[in-house]
Amino acid sequence: MKKLLLASAGILSLCAGAFSANAADLPRRLPAKAPAYVAPLAYNWTGLYVGINGGGGFGRSDFSGPAFPAAFNTSGGLVGGTLGYNWQAQGSPFVFGLETDLDWSGIKGSGACGVTTCSTSNTYLGTFRGRVGYAWDRVMPYITGGLAYGNINTNVAGFGTGSSTRAGWTLGGGLEFAIAGPWTAKVEYLYVDLGRGGGIPALAGDAKFQANVVRAGLNYRF
Repeated sequence: MKKLLLASAGILSLCAGAFSANAADLPRRLPAKAPAYVAPLAYNWTGLYVGINGGGGFGRSDFSGPAFPAAFNTSGGLVGGTLGYNWQAQGSPFVFGLETDLDWSGIKGSGACGVTTCSTSNTYLGTFRGRVGYAWDRVMPYITGGLAYGNINTNVAGFGTGSSTRAGWTLGGGLEFAIAGPWTAKVEYLYVDLGRGGGIPALAGDAKFQANVVRAGLNYRF
């Protein structure tokens, strides 16, 4: 019995040694390969958007006419809505778009003209513009220009009032930022010229309306 136990122990020792030698000859496991780096996609500005805007305008109004020539400054606030569409080709930094807006306007002013007082006011102002931007990912400076329209209201104290809707032009630029999800924010400057209007029937003359508009906006892109 003792001899049988010794023989069994010897066989187990030989098997263990052989297993250890074979395990040492196995190739070592290669280190796990790190996943390939995937660069995040750049922000793309393509899409329809709606928004709100608000700011102020300041400019100059010139009355013409043989009776009461006058010129004075105008200023006031604006607030309204915006609708637009941007298109950006994949991999291109250039963004092309169309934008329209319509604002309530409180731009007005008055001044002495002869022995009385003349005033000019604008109660609504709209634009329809093209835009060209250059995108640095989520930041886009742009230039813009196109049609401007609005009313020119005039008054000469003691002689009457006049009002007309005029179409003119606008040109400017701005800077827009993608802030979170579909939301973007912008600041912009527009020069607006509506020409002359608001003639008063009792007087041979009218008024010119020009304004520098500075405003901010918040847009939601679909």
